[in-house]
Amino acid sequence: MVACARRKERPLTVHHLNQLLLVCSLVLLVAVAAVRVSSRSGLPSLLLYLGIGVAMGQDGIGDVHFDNAELTQVIGYAALVVILAEGGLGTKWKEVRPALPAAAVLSTVGVAVSVGITAAGAHYLVGLDWRAALIIGAVVSSTDAAAVFSVLRKVPLPSRITGVLEAESGFNDAPVVILVVAFSTAGPVDDWYVLLGTIALELAIGAAIGIAVGWLGAYGLRHVALPASGLYPIAVMAIAVAAYAAGAMAHGSGFLAVYLASMVLGNARLPHWPATRGFAEGLGWLAQIGMFVLLGLLVTPHELLDATWQAIVIGLVLTMVARPLEVVLSLLPFRIPWQEKALLSWAGLRGAVPIILATIPMVNGVEDSQRIFNIVFVLVVVYTLVQGPTLPWLARLLRIGGSSEAADLGIESAPLERLRGHLLSVAIPEGSRMHGVEVGELRLPQGAAVTLIVRGGESFVPLPTTVLRRGDELLVVATDPVRDAAEKRLRAVGHGGKLASWLGTDGEKHHS
Repeated sequence: MVACARRKERPLTVHHLNQLLLVCSLVLLVAVAAVRVSSRSGLPSLLLYLGIGVAMGQDGIGDVHFDNAELTQVIGYAALVVILAEGGLGTKWKEVRPALPAAAVLSTVGVAVSVGITAAGAHYLVGLDWRAALIIGAVVSSTDAAAVFSVLRKVPLPSRITGVLEAESGFNDAPVVILVVAFSTAGPVDDWYVLLGTIALELAIGAAIGIAVGWLGAYGLRHVALPASGLYPIAVMAIAVAAYAAGAMAHGSGFLAVYLASMVLGNARLPHWPATRGFAEGLGWLAQIGMFVLLGLLVTPHELLDATWQAIVIGLVLTMVARPLEVVLSLLPFRIPWQEKALLSWAGLRGAVPIILATIPMVNGVEDSQRIFNIVFVLVVVYTLVQGPTLPWLARLLRIGGSSEAADLGIESAPLERLRGHLLSVAIPEGSRMHGVEVGELRLPQGAAVTLIVRGGESFVPLPTTVLRRGDELLVVATDPVRDAAEKRLRAVGHGGKLASWLGTDGEKHHS
């Protein structure tokens, strides 16, 4: 990609392709190794990827000159679509559902509060004109999906907190993009009512298209047996990307559409789901690596020194004033303890999304756009370096930790089209309460039966009195009409054990 940018005057030959493939493969291998360093050191991986891009750039050892902001913006949008799709596929509806009202308010009212306070700080403390200050305020008001999805899933937080943060990071990209584009266009924003109406309309269109595309896609994949299991991951990602494109072309929020469509698909219990999840996760990593490396290439390091103190000042206003007030004011209608509000304030992680959005004024030719980009880049690097590693420490200080819950079963479904049935592969993980339950005590619906158990590398046909153990893999055959009921029953026993008949289908007690 970069090699092509440097050789605009020459066509890409096979020799150039070989060089490009070698460089890209080496970069990917270094980035994959950086993930291990990140997991051990606690540093967010995005900083390491940005570092790789900076090292390859014109002030680094690679001496690659790349300054195409428009190409970076296009590739960044494409990568963000993949990242949102991967995040939506991994979002559990039962965790996000209670958090949706709070996340929706944070993504709208909270964004407005953050933009106003941060812009005021940028104008009065740093001396930026109001247009540049508003652009920076809007750009940095978006929490980054990649940073949130990668960092929070390593921190044992209660599901209500992770649900709010994940949903917020998936929702707030849409209004922020609209604001940045509005502030970056020629002329001041005079009619705020029109702007707010546009934001509401685009969010509504995006949400409607995303839910519709996700539901139709899930219905089709559950009722049409594809000839190869490897086609299911491709189809799922294609549906998610189609939701983005349809939402954007309908003048709605494509980012909200792809996130909601992916969430619908991720909770629809599709065939061959573990393979699909692994495929999406791999694409998500690839998108993050490519996006961060490219953003690192776009930076000119020696120009960042002048922006350092400005970025630190604006970041202090954002982190210590704007984000806490955003959380407190947005969550006033909700009964959330102050400890959780404090953690939500500190966990407003920024990442590649603000840097990508900072390319919009560059593409539109806004005055001081390079200065805006440099400030945003330094702000993201400095405060991600501070907030990411300290998040687990703050959670322990506030005595906020995830509750111990029974591990969910890994269930993979393969459709048997000719037999009008399904073959369910059920893996019993550590912590599952299905351990110690007899096969007969599963009480599967009529039309479903455990046909085989794989234990310790050996397989056998179980009896009704066979006791299930952790690490077992069950093969369950279910007819099409009872497929969903069989899976619900298996998950209920996985959460509730022998007492699952007294619990709900998800294994949780229903309180009156």
